[in-house]
Amino acid sequence: MVILSKLEQEYLLRTIESGIELADLRALFLWTQGPLQALLPHEAMLCLQLDGGGNVVRSECLHGSVLDGSALALLTQLGARLAAAWRSGPCLPAVLDPAAPAGQLVACLDPLRESGYDNVLVHGSAPLETGATLFALFGLPFRPGPRHGHFLQLLLPYLHLGLLRAPARTRSEGRAALPLRPLSRRELAILACVRAGRSNEEAGRALGISALTVKNHLQRIYRALGVANRAHAVARCLELRLL
Repeated sequence: MVILSKLEQEYLLRTIESGIELADLRALFLWTQGPLQALLPHEAMLCLQLDGGGNVVRSECLHGSVLDGSALALLTQLGARLAAAWRSGPCLPAVLDPAAPAGQLVACLDPLRESGYDNVLVHGSAPLETGATLFALFGLPFRPGPRHGHFLQLLLPYLHLGLLRAPARTRSEGRAALPLRPLSRRELAILACVRAGRSNEEAGRALGISALTVKNHLQRIYRALGVANRAHAVARCLELRLL
């Protein structure tokens, strides 16, 4: 039995409340980079949809850092192997940690090392007519264990429905629209502060400017990127690999 602390219960409730109506990939991305990170911090998440035979028919990689094409291709290939290995076991949350390799995912040890991530936490749905799903969280900053598997197990229904509701990206949608103008070095520094969760006042102190100046810069950034708020600005910059 896993007993949650009061803080963990609050994080879990917030994550569930914000994950109930995920309807597209952008919302799913913002959810995984926001509320989900409080419970399960990770560097990248691979979201897989499987057919009745367990074959991967769709793969979406959600990540807060810059990944080049070769890294994405490597994760996609690793995802197919993780799916096969996970389905060969009891279909419970599974961990692969190179420091202590064991369990049903151990056959994926070499490709995990090649990917550069320290560990992976995997869980998925049972086979379903509407399409099974599997989620792999890479690069947790701690050694994942039963507690983190329990969190992923509790949040699986929201991940599952969020992925199935979100239309798959077309090739043209895979490229984010370019901003109306290049962002300045100061604007990128402000966005980096926003991504780190700093308020306008905290960003201003870090950059030696006033909170009002930060706010004015953000308004200009929103217009340049074609977004409406801070979260969307960060998401768009990550898509454009500006941060």
